[in-house]
Amino acid sequence: MRRNILYFVLVFSAFVVAAATTHALTATTTFNVQITIQAQCTISATTLDFGTNPGVLVANIDSTNTVSVTCTNTTPWAISLDAGTGAGGTVVLRKMTGPAAATVDYTIYRDAPRTQVWGDATSGTFTVAGTGTGSAQAQIGYGRVPPQPAPTPGAYLDTITATVTF
Repeated sequence: MRRNILYFVLVFSAFVVAAATTHALTATTTFNVQITIQAQCTISATTLDFGTNPGVLVANIDSTNTVSVTCTNTTPWAISLDAGTGAGGTVVLRKMTGPAAATVDYTIYRDAPRTQVWGDATSGTFTVAGTGTGSAQAQIGYGRVPPQPAPTPGAYLDTITATVTF
């Protein structure tokens, strides 16, 4: 009997030790994480406002606006401006339309000395170009109303479409 008890204690102890050193089984795998970033640009612009002026336009009236483009990093872009909605306007000499279809001439340039017209790709007039950084990149439009015959008093307006090509 004593021998059975001793045998039982030894077998039980061996079982406890074996159970304590047994590890749970595991299996592993790996998986990929991915994303595809497409080239993308957005564009916005502020108003080019020449303010309120006397009816006789005998000197240049200058103003500026901002055209901002945000493109994915390293994406080349070019901003063009159309001739506007003013009757008879071109990218070289745009026209704001006012009362009784009267017009006021103006030009938008891409440089501060106002020597390089900001135009569109189809007319062959220069666009403004750059490379995306992932952040907004502001481009200045330099507007000028040149001296011209006195227009009819009233509010004049033109709408320009700015396009970013990327």
